[in-house]
Amino acid sequence: MKLIVFDCDGTLVDGQHLILDAMQSASRACEIVYPGDEVVRQIVGLSLLEAIEICYPQETATAHNALKDAFIGRFQELRLREEDDEPLYDGVLETILELHEAGYLLGIATGKSRRGLDVTLKNHDLRDYFLTLNTADDGPGKPHPSMLLNAMADVGAEPENTFMIGDTTYDIHMALAAKVRAVGVSWGYHDRDKLIQAGAHHMLDDILHLRKVLDEAFL
Repeated sequence: MKLIVFDCDGTLVDGQHLILDAMQSASRACEIVYPGDEVVRQIVGLSLLEAIEICYPQETATAHNALKDAFIGRFQELRLREEDDEPLYDGVLETILELHEAGYLLGIATGKSRRGLDVTLKNHDLRDYFLTLNTADDGPGKPHPSMLLNAMADVGAEPENTFMIGDTTYDIHMALAAKVRAVGVSWGYHDRDKLIQAGAHHMLDDILHLRKVLDEAFL
C-alpha cells in the first residue's frame, strides 16, 4: 500500500485571494487592524481558529470567535460569486491522474473544513481519486500527526510507505511527527528555505516531477 497524501491550499489549488479577501473583510467587520497579507499567508494550512489566534495574538477569545464567524461568512459569499475561485496549479491534474493510474493510493490532509474541501474537489471533478480525506473538522489540526495517522489507518498503509506533500512547515512537521516522508513544494505559501529547515526529505519545484521521486523511493 503506497499512500500519497496531499495538502490542498498552496499545494493542489491556489486559493489565497479568497483567504486574504475574507480575512481583510473579517477585520473590517470586527473593527480590528488587519495584520497584513504576508502574515495571513504564513498561517494557511492551520485550522481557522488557530490561524486567527496567531494572526491576532493581542485580541480576546471573544474577538477571535467573532473574526472566525465573519471570515466564514465572507468566504462563503465569495465562493458563491466566483466560478473558478481556486485554480489548480499547473500539472496537478496530470499528476493526480498519473499517480492514480500507477496504483498509488491518494489522500488529502488539509486545514480546510470538510465542506470547503468537498466544494473544491467537486469544482475540479477530483473527488473520486482520493480514498481518504482528513480536514480541520476531523480532529487536531496541523502539525499534530492525527490527520496522517487517520489517513494511514483508512487505507491500511504503513508510515514507511506513506508520503506527505505540502507547501508549509506545518505539513513538514506533521509528516515528521507521523514518521512519514515529507515532500515540500516551492510554489505555495512558505518559502523553500523554511521547508528545508523544517526537515523536508525532498523538495519539488514542479509537481510533474513527483512521480519520479516516488518511483525512486519505492524501488
